Amino acid sequence: MSGGRQPLLIGSEIYRGSTYGPKHPLAIQRVPATLDLIRALGWLDPQRYLDSPRATPAQLERFHTAEYVAALQRAEVEGSVPAEVRERHHLGAHGNPIYREVFRRPATGAGGAILAARLTFNGGVVHVPGAGTHHAMPDRASGFCYINDPVLGLLEWLDLGLANILYVDIDAHHGDGVEHAFRDDPRVFTLSVHEAGRWPFTGRLEDRAGGHARNIPVPQGFNDTEMAHVLRHAILPVFRRLRPQAVMLQCGADALEEDPLARLSLSNNSHLAVVRAVMAEAPRLIVTGGGGYNPWTVARCWAAVWGALNGYPMPDRLPPAAEAVLRALRWDRAAGRNPPEHWFTTIADAPRPGPLRDEVVRACAAVLEDLPLTETAG
Repeated sequence: MSGGRQPLLIGSEIYRGSTYGPKHPLAIQRVPATLDLIRALGWLDPQRYLDSPRATPAQLERFHTAEYVAALQRAEVEGSVPAEVRERHHLGAHGNPIYREVFRRPATGAGGAILAARLTFNGGVVHVPGAGTHHAMPDRASGFCYINDPVLGLLEWLDLGLANILYVDIDAHHGDGVEHAFRDDPRVFTLSVHEAGRWPFTGRLEDRAGGHARNIPVPQGFNDTEMAHVLRHAILPVFRRLRPQAVMLQCGADALEEDPLARLSLSNNSHLAVVRAVMAEAPRLIVTGGGGYNPWTVARCWAAVWGALNGYPMPDRLPPAAEAVLRALRWDRAAGRNPPEHWFTTIADAPRPGPLRDEVVRACAAVLEDLPLTETAG
């Protein structure tokens, strides 16, 4: 286990009842459902739960511009933005609505990521399901992300003195904001596995961000067999070559088969396999959330991640209290009107094996070409 310490969980009640609006993909409850499910499973020692602080404007300006942070604060107070702010900072536009906690909620995710970096500086594991908003840019919102909390957590590690960090992103969408942030900083190596041809349409196989980024765009229908190959033949070889002092794993749940905003076909067993493999070797580990737009699959995945970090066995059938948490969820989409019974009664999905396609094999091989050799050990 990373650092030999028991994993810590960072959450917040700010997410409870918070929504981007009734017709937005993030109308759903994700972090509250995750935390409620973890507690209902009896998996949470209160001593290992921390309430996320809210990052200050000064902390946010470690990556974001002061002008943008101020605009975000004003948007929350006023409930709207003028046209020039909408155009300049993409607030209230491009899928980034003005909602009640539009500054406080992302600042809380950032505070959690920063705290996680501090808590793991001397070793350890922290799960921050409310973090993982990897698309936000220094001066604008992007892809439902207002503050780039992975970047701020990584910068905190750098500021504390680490100099060899690996960021792994298994969200269905390319981690473009994080790659952009560290494109000129060889201390952070980014590796993103994401659906090819999917928004934001970056992260091509040949994109290397100056040499310290690798991208694995995968085809639609990407399955557990193929993710197992990516883990064995790309993620772990990169890890063993770089020997990072710390790893941040962005564990977006939108690569799961039932997610409405992607066309990949993983079961959550793939997420758990990546978590367990990385945790076994990382001296310091932060696991964040990320994308995920089906409330049942997200809550089950992120709660199961916490279980995997602790070595808890996955129950074949959820206890009544955990089942009640899942039965109480609502999703205003066709799939949410008649959800299958296993979304209520299980936490681990049935495996979703499939063919191992040549393009996945070739992508993994390409990732290892010209990979830098790092002498720094953690």
